[in-house]
Amino acid sequence: MAERTGRFTGLTWRKASASDAAGACVEVARSGDAVLVRDSRDRSGGIVEFPLPRWRDLVTGIRDSR
Repeated sequence: MAERTGRFTGLTWRKASASDAAGACVEVARSGDAVLVRDSRDRSGGIVEFPLPRWRDLVTGIRDSR
């Protein structure tokens, strides 16, 4: 998990399109060559950082498993 530092300020966070009515989901933001993921209900909590190629692998794997 990435440490919360000033490098995460000013990012544009997007909520997952599959979020439920209560708002329980994740948000993602692009930061350079990485994708950051956080809990939309705990925005001051931890951030998971994925290198862009690994993020693409993850998303492709999820889509392929449908």
